[in-house]
Amino acid sequence: MIPLSGPDITQREKDLVMEVLDSGILGLGPKMRQFEQMMADYVGVKHAISCNSGTSGLHMLIAAMGIGEGDEVITTSFSFVASANCILFERAVPVFVDIDEATYNLDVTQIEAKITEKTKAILPVHVFGQPANMDEIRALASKYNLWVIEDSCEAIGGEWKGARVGGLGDAGVFAFYPNKQMTTGEGGIIVTDNDEIAELCHSIRNQGRGEDGLWLSHVRLGYNFRMDEMSAALGVAQLERIDEILAHRERVAQLYLEKLKAIPEIILPHVDADVKMSWFVFVIRFAETVNRDLVMERLSKRGIGCRPYFTPIHLQPFYVERFGFKPGDLPVTERVAEKTLAIPFFNSLTEEQVDQVVAAIQEEIEHAKEQVNL
Repeated sequence: MIPLSGPDITQREKDLVMEVLDSGILGLGPKMRQFEQMMADYVGVKHAISCNSGTSGLHMLIAAMGIGEGDEVITTSFSFVASANCILFERAVPVFVDIDEATYNLDVTQIEAKITEKTKAILPVHVFGQPANMDEIRALASKYNLWVIEDSCEAIGGEWKGARVGGLGDAGVFAFYPNKQMTTGEGGIIVTDNDEIAELCHSIRNQGRGEDGLWLSHVRLGYNFRMDEMSAALGVAQLERIDEILAHRERVAQLYLEKLKAIPEIILPHVDADVKMSWFVFVIRFAETVNRDLVMERLSKRGIGCRPYFTPIHLQPFYVERFGFKPGDLPVTERVAEKTLAIPFFNSLTEEQVDQVVAAIQEEIEHAKEQVNL
């Protein structure tokens, strides 16, 4: 078995978690505050507000920015469903823009045509760890007085023209699920330079309590979106060695890029010259002649972890039922999504395992071609 992903946990993580357990302070404690300060410093912003997931972080930002019923937020359908669901949580409407076929990020040339008087924000997703074109997005946001919410959940350490993602819009969110570059088990964090947004998010994540912190004093609608101390301890240990973690992932990515380039039926990830990639997953795309689903099925039977990345949000049953989306609405997104596949990718993946994966992919492509010819 070669799994699709796996966390990178060392003795340091275990020691810090045990330190928390021994302290008896399991929530809203010093490890949470330490992790938040470390994240703010890492991104280069004034504020970091930890929470229990990236989804919660995105939801809080939508609420804190006053985006509500009937408002529109421009975003991508080529993403995990949370980046659109967070808009619906506040009864606003996601407006999907097609993607750039090379980077799989929002096609910035199509955004302006989707802006209406109801548009309140642009929510770019740095897909698979590749930063979106933030220059064009910020220019449009400035022109039309829109918020910019960076979904950086897949892109910690990624850079756009030398500046780290998360701090390039009005606010950003990172996520730390076990398949991410670094993990806190479950967890996420908001980063921002906006004092008002930070204050509101501190309150919203903690049941709407005011800044005075008085117990059972709630000044607004809030949620239990807090990060616990054990998760924060994991975050501290992981962030201490984030450069090492990202370097391991870069090593594995380069192995794949070198060994897969000889297979003509595979389109390899494209990395723009203006960005520093933060490798979240390694996603290949098959040529039109290859049956992706057949290859995926047979790889899985061989014990090689793989998943389609992504299934378009606008074609998810709930979105089709609610909004009437149909095939053909976002042709590039749909064409790409039919052929993309995430293959095993994690820090400790060895060159021998990479060779096994590459050989298996090549064999199964040949098998799929034979099935077509039959």
